[in-house]
Amino acid sequence: MDGARVLPGDWASHRIDAQERIMALQFGQVEKRLERIEAMIGGLEKRLWMSLYGVAGVVVAQAVQSLIEFVPKGG
Repeated sequence: MDGARVLPGDWASHRIDAQERIMALQFGQVEKRLERIEAMIGGLEKRLWMSLYGVAGVVVAQAVQSLIEFVPKGG
């Protein structure tokens, strides 16, 4: 063996170190997934606002069109 010998009393500290590394990896993966979810929600929010503006534009256009038809033509 090349020098890295683990004594029986050191098992607990090595186990804790291994668990901390695993937890760090797991939290890193959770953070990456959350970032992807947030990006997807941002895109969805953008599409929702664009749809809302589109509907509002149609409503305004119809209101203007009905006002134009209602107003008598000058003459």
